[in-house]
Amino acid sequence: MGLLSIFSLVWGILAIIGMAVSIIPCFGSLNYLNIPFAVFGLIFSILVIVLSSKKELAIAGCLLCAVAILIGAIRLVIGFGVF
Repeated sequence: MGLLSIFSLVWGILAIIGMAVSIIPCFGSLNYLNIPFAVFGLIFSILVIVLSSKKELAIAGCLLCAVAILIGAIRLVIGFGVF
């Protein structure tokens, strides 16, 4: 189960990188791909937290995915879904 915790952390890092790229002007529509990616990572991280004995990395992945979802959604609202 330790490998799944690492995988959930990597998933969260990728979601944060996608969110960081989508903050750049004219790349705001990338959030339409990144938010579902981060939601799936959040669900996966929660499952790993419930099933695994090593929870620290999975909790970090869960938090990173949640931040990516929150900031990505705010970015979509501010940019009217396009910019």
